[in-house]
Amino acid sequence: MGNAVKLGVNIDHVATLRQARRDIDPDPIAAANVCRQAGADAIVCHLRQDRRHIQDKDLFALCKLKTDIHLEIAAVPQMVRLALKAKPDSVCIVPEHPKEITTQGGLDLAKPLPGLPAAIQAFKKAGIEVSLFIDPEASMVRAAKKLGADTIELCTTAYCEAEGKKKAKDELERLELAGYLAQELGLGLHAGHGLDYHNVQAVARIPHLSALNIGFSIVARAVFVGLKSAVAEMKHLIS
Repeated sequence: MGNAVKLGVNIDHVATLRQARRDIDPDPIAAANVCRQAGADAIVCHLRQDRRHIQDKDLFALCKLKTDIHLEIAAVPQMVRLALKAKPDSVCIVPEHPKEITTQGGLDLAKPLPGLPAAIQAFKKAGIEVSLFIDPEASMVRAAKKLGADTIELCTTAYCEAEGKKKAKDELERLELAGYLAQELGLGLHAGHGLDYHNVQAVARIPHLSALNIGFSIVARAVFVGLKSAVAEMKHLIS
C-alpha cells in the first residue's frame, strides 16, 4: 500500500469537449459528481483567462457541490476576485501564457511575480488554502515557503517526458528530494501534470505526498471505458 495519496480529478477537458460546440453537454458538474462517486477525493479545475474550457458559471456551480474543489488560476486581479467570490476549498496558483497548449512548467519564483504576494495573502485571509505550482527545485520550494504558501504542487512534466529509464529515475529523484524539503519546511505536498496510467505509480510512492492532481489522461481514458471506470482505475493505481 502507498501513502493513502488522495486523487484530485481535473475535469477541464470535459468542458473542452463541451466548448467545441458551445453546447450544454458534456456537463462538467455532472462529471464532477461521477468522479466523486468513483472515488475522487477532490475536483480540480483551471479557470483560464482565455476561458478555453471551464467557464465562470461552471466554477460557481462546482463550488456549491458538497465536495472539495481545488481551483487553478493565474495570479491576476480578475481571477483572484472571481476565486474569492466563488470560495473554492483551495487554490493553486499557476503560470499562464496565452498561446500555450497546456501549462509549460512551474512558477519562476526566482523573480518577482506581480500580484502573487497579494493573491496569496488575500486567499489566506479568506481561509482558502494556497498552493503554488513549481518545478522540483530546492530554491523554488524555499521561495514558496517564504511567500507564505500552505502547499506546493510539484510539476511532473520532466518526469513524464523523460526518455529512458535513467532519465526517468533522475527526474523521480528530483521530485523526491523536493518533497523531503517541503516536509522539512512544513509545506503540504501535491504533484501533477502529464501523469497517466503508465507512469503514475512511481510518483504516488513519493514520501510525504498527500495528493495527485490528474485530468487529461483520465478524461481521455473515459472516452473508451467511461468516466466512472477511468477514475476508479486511477484511484486503484495510486492506492
